[in-house]
Amino acid sequence: MKSGRNGRDGRTRIIEGALRRFSQSGVSATTLASLREESGVSVGSFYHHFTSKEHVFGVLYAEILDAYQAAFLAELTRHRDARDGVEAIVALHMAWCGEHPERARLFITERPPRRTEPGGPEVAESRRAFLRSVSDWWRPHMKDGLLRPVSPTMCYVLWLGPAQEMCRLWFAGAHQPTEAEIHELGEAAWNSLKMPGVPG
Repeated sequence: MKSGRNGRDGRTRIIEGALRRFSQSGVSATTLASLREESGVSVGSFYHHFTSKEHVFGVLYAEILDAYQAAFLAELTRHRDARDGVEAIVALHMAWCGEHPERARLFITERPPRRTEPGGPEVAESRRAFLRSVSDWWRPHMKDGLLRPVSPTMCYVLWLGPAQEMCRLWFAGAHQPTEAEIHELGEAAWNSLKMPGVPG
């Protein structure tokens, strides 16, 4: 059912308000009352859509994760060349964070919901499907001796760890990354993930 305010339904308004509150104050410091105030919904409307603040966060996190992973895979699968793919993902990560700062801030700073928490099963399944797709792209390059055989955790840390740290500085207002620095982050990721002996 649509509400009068801007024609948006209650669930959408709660999610949008939560994104603003969570990205500004963090999940732990955000109260249920402030979520309702931000979204402009009644107590009854809130509980019609969500059972708790944690439920809102779980749904929101899962939605952000799905959007990010879709953009990641769309970019990755455009590239047949191993180096092009690795470097393009770093550039995509920085661009996505710049275009969606509230979502990226939440994505970077908040712990994802655990399997037993609201949104946790959806996040876990989404990640499994995502990792399978990344592995499908990675495996042929690994067999060709171009990319290292690394665990998913090490792959993430070596591929996007420095870019994540750059984003933290960016969001904190400490540094605005330049195009040259983003390119350098891509080169660093390639040098970390390529097999020894592969030309840089």
